[in-house]
Amino acid sequence: MKQLQTGYIFDAAPEAESERILLLMLPGAKNTPQQLLENGFVRALRERELPVDVLALDAHVDLYLERADIERVLHHTLDAVRARGYRRIWLLGISLGGSGAMICATQRTADIEGIFLLAPFLGTRGLIAEVEAAGGLQHWQAGEIENRDHERALLEHVQRSLHSPAAFFPPIHLGYGSEDRYRGASIMLARHLSPHRVTVMPGGHDWETWSVLWGDLLEKNPFETGALI
Repeated sequence: MKQLQTGYIFDAAPEAESERILLLMLPGAKNTPQQLLENGFVRALRERELPVDVLALDAHVDLYLERADIERVLHHTLDAVRARGYRRIWLLGISLGGSGAMICATQRTADIEGIFLLAPFLGTRGLIAEVEAAGGLQHWQAGEIENRDHERALLEHVQRSLHSPAAFFPPIHLGYGSEDRYRGASIMLARHLSPHRVTVMPGGHDWETWSVLWGDLLEKNPFETGALI
């Protein structure tokens, strides 16, 4: 395991015959890459002997205050891992990290093979309620988007990506707790996903729930080509 710089952790999988995958992990607002390790997110991959190298970023809340800052970090990271030869790139976003994962996927769609979202924060509960009142993402109209209304802009990008027949959007694997205080965003998104890619369990917005969900998502063999259908 190698510490790239403060808060950034890289963990390489043992040598494997199949092509190596790079999983970019984005923790929640007040969480750290170290907590991903402590809560078994890398261990779950190693126990299954998956050829997945992990790069966990310290995508802290301050980066999301200015949309350009998180975009810069994500683009720089993707450029760097592609320069190192990775062609199979996946994203894992937890809570606010789910926002980062979707920003990345909507802007670099062709570079991303798949996405894991655990209890993603995609907008305030008021904004999610607005979408639900409109009948869901397929009917919602974003309206005029102010320069700093980053959450509305993100949802509009997600809406366009999920419903554009001309664009291939990476498969999303979603997990959330049924008592999660931010579950509205997950319920909204789940309507547009295959039921096979959605896992719900009793639990809240916490590491205990996310750790179990992560194991359940991995048990579905998401990295196998057939799992993308």
